Amino acid sequence: MPTNKRLLLTKKDHWVRPYFAKYKKLLGLVLFLGVLTFFCGSSLMFTSGYLISKSATHPINILLVYIPIVLTRAFGIGRPASRYVERLASHNWVLKMTSDIRLKLYRSVESRAMNAKAEFRSGDILGILAEDIEHIQNLYLRTIFPTIISWLLYIIIVVLFGLFSIPFALMMLLLMGILVFLLPGLSILVNQGKNYRRKEKRHVLYTNLTDSVLGVGDWQYSGRYQEFITTYNTAEAEVRKIDQEMNRYKRKQDLAIQFVFGLIVVALLIWTGHYFYGSKTGLNWIAAFTLAFFPLMDAFAPIAEGVAEVPLYEDSVQRLHRLPKPEKESAAKPIQLKGTGIQFDDVSFQFTEKSKSILHHFNLEIQAGETLAVLGKSGTGKTTLSKLLRGDLEPNSGRITLGAVPISELRTEIFTQIGVLNQSPHLFNTSILNNVRLGNLNASDEEVAEAIKQVGLDQLVASLPQGLNTVVEEGGKRFSGGEQQRIALARILLQNVPVVIIDEPTIGLDPITEKELLQTVFHVLQEKTVLWITHHLLGIEHADRVIFLENGQIEMAGSPQTLRAENQRFQQLYSLDSAE
Repeated sequence: MPTNKRLLLTKKDHWVRPYFAKYKKLLGLVLFLGVLTFFCGSSLMFTSGYLISKSATHPINILLVYIPIVLTRAFGIGRPASRYVERLASHNWVLKMTSDIRLKLYRSVESRAMNAKAEFRSGDILGILAEDIEHIQNLYLRTIFPTIISWLLYIIIVVLFGLFSIPFALMMLLLMGILVFLLPGLSILVNQGKNYRRKEKRHVLYTNLTDSVLGVGDWQYSGRYQEFITTYNTAEAEVRKIDQEMNRYKRKQDLAIQFVFGLIVVALLIWTGHYFYGSKTGLNWIAAFTLAFFPLMDAFAPIAEGVAEVPLYEDSVQRLHRLPKPEKESAAKPIQLKGTGIQFDDVSFQFTEKSKSILHHFNLEIQAGETLAVLGKSGTGKTTLSKLLRGDLEPNSGRITLGAVPISELRTEIFTQIGVLNQSPHLFNTSILNNVRLGNLNASDEEVAEAIKQVGLDQLVASLPQGLNTVVEEGGKRFSGGEQQRIALARILLQNVPVVIIDEPTIGLDPITEKELLQTVFHVLQEKTVLWITHHLLGIEHADRVIFLENGQIEMAGSPQTLRAENQRFQQLYSLDSAE
C-alpha cells in the first residue's frame, strides 16, 4: 500500500542510506568511472566525426589528422576499459551492500527468533529476500548510480556549451531537462500506483505459493490440486496484467525520449551550422559536435524507467523498517542466573483474542534438579507450557523466570541453558560424530565418544565399519527411532545445559524400546532440571513430581508414589496405562 511516510535516503533510513558513508570511497570511484565512460564514448564519436570529415577533404599530409587518429584510438580503448572497471566497481559496491543488508536482515529476524513463527510467515521472509533486497540492489544499479551520473553529465554539458553560446546552453538546459527531470517525474506520477499494486500482488503470490508448496501433499491427497493451480494462475494473471499496462506506458515513454533526442540532434545541427559558418573546417566541427551527443543517449534514456521504480524501492525500505532493529552484540551484557529453578507466575496464554485460553492465571514452581512430569489430554497446554519456557511463545500476561531471570531477557542465551529432546529430533546427512558435535562444536572426539557411551550407543557404534564416521543419512533413516533419540540425547549431553525439556520422545516406539530409552534418559539427566511432557504413565516412577493439566490449571499434583497410593483418579489412569 502507498505510504506518506518517506524513509528512503532520509536520516531515519537505517537500511539504505548508511552504506553511502560506509563505502563512500568506492561510491566515488563508481561515479567517476561512470562519467569517464560516457566522456570517452562521447569523445570517441567527437574525434571520429572530425577525423572522417577531415579525411574526406584529402589533407595533403597525414600529420594533419594524426592527433585525431591517436585520440580516436585512446578513447576507443578507454571507453570499454572504463566501462568494464565501472561495472566491476558498481557491482562490487552493490554486493557488499546487499551482503550487509542480508546479514542485518538475518540478525533482525534472529533477534526475534523466539517469536519468528508467530510474527513472520515463511512467505513474508521469502518475499523480503527475493523481492525487497533485489529491489534495493536495483535501486543503486538502475536508479541512484545512473541518475547521479546523468546529473553530472547534464551540468558538464551545459557548462561546456555555455563557453560557446549562452543562449544555446540555455536551450540545451531546457531540452535535456525534459529527459533528466520532466519525463522521470511524469513516470513516477503515472506508475506509482501500478508499482505498488504489482509489488503487493507479487508479495501475496510469494506468500501463498510458499504456504501451498509446503502443503502440496495435502492439496493432492484432498483431490484439490486443480484448485491450487487455478488459484495460483489467477493471481499470476493479475500480476501480468499490471506488467502489460506498465510496458505499454514504457513504449510510449521510449518514443517520447527518442523524439526529444531527435530535437536535440536537430538543434545541434542548426547551432553548429550557424556557429561555424564560414570557417574552413566548419563542416568537420558540425559532424564532431553532432556525433558526440549520440553516446549520451545511454546516459539519459534509462533515467525515467529507473526513477519510476522509486516508490517500489520506498515500499521495500518501509517493509524492512517494520522489522525489529537487531541488537548490537557489544551492548549485550552477560546474565547471571541464580540457580536453575523455574517459576511460572500468574501466566495466562491464548493464541488469539477469540481463541480458547490455554493457560489461565497459571502458577508453577520447578525446583533446581527436579524432574517434573506434565500430563493431560491433547490440547490442555502441555507443549504450550514447554514453548513458553523456551521463549518460543510469549505469555499474554504473567512472568516466567529461570534462575530468577525472566525468559524474555535471556533471548539467544536460552540455548545455553535449555535443551530439548522432542518427538522427532532432526539428524543431518553427515556422520554420527558431526551430528552429536552440534551440541558443542568445540568438543573433542573423545568427548563425543564419551557422550555416545553414556547414552548406550557405544557398542552399536563399535560394530559399524566406520564407527563414529558412519553417515546417519538424512533424517537419521539409517537408524531406528530409539537409536535416533539416543543420538539426539548424546547431543544434549555434549551441550551440557542445566535444564532439559523432554517432549514425548517415545511416541512410535515399541514398549520395550520405550522403557529402555526412558531408563537411559533419566539416568544420564539425573542431575539436571527436567520438564517431561508425556501422554501416558509408563516410566512415571522416574519423575520426582507429577502434575495434570486441565482447563488451563493444575488439577492434580504430587509425587508418583503419593498419587498412586492416595489419588483414585491417578490409580484409574495408571491401571488403564498398564493394561495397554
